[in-house]
Amino acid sequence: MLKRLAIALLVAMLIAPATALSQTRRRSSRTTTPSQSSTQKVAQVRNNGATEVAGQIKLMTKFIYLLGGIANGIAAVDEAVKKNEASPQLVQANETNKAVVRKGFQDFREGLDRLEISFRSQPELQPYYIKLAGSAAGAAKAEEQAGAGQYDAGGRTLLTVINRLTDVLVAMRQ
Repeated sequence: MLKRLAIALLVAMLIAPATALSQTRRRSSRTTTPSQSSTQKVAQVRNNGATEVAGQIKLMTKFIYLLGGIANGIAAVDEAVKKNEASPQLVQANETNKAVVRKGFQDFREGLDRLEISFRSQPELQPYYIKLAGSAAGAAKAEEQAGAGQYDAGGRTLLTVINRLTDVLVAMRQ
């Protein structure tokens, strides 16, 4: 009888810690699964937001690179028009170039408006919205400058917008 009691106690002692250990594991696995999926979602949204910002930076830097040569050409033709030395075809081509450049500025303003709305409306991106806010306003100022024929000043204003976007991208990578 004593032998049976000792065996029963030994079995009970071995089973009890195993049961407690298995319950702890279940609890921890349940809590990590939702947080892992939540963390993955936040990371995915943040990555998508960073990709959008990087895309804007790429487009704007290419535009500014091309704008330098185009703005010089527009200024040269405008000077020739003032001196009455430009052909009608050259004047027409110059007006087309001006319209294309103004459209480029407008497209950046619209794209940055959409980007700001996207960051403001997604809870995962709202912490970065503070740094992004004002980018569309900067692009709007550049658009106004281009509309007034100040293409070089508009390009410089876009450079400040690019700096702001770069700051946002740096903050998102931290």
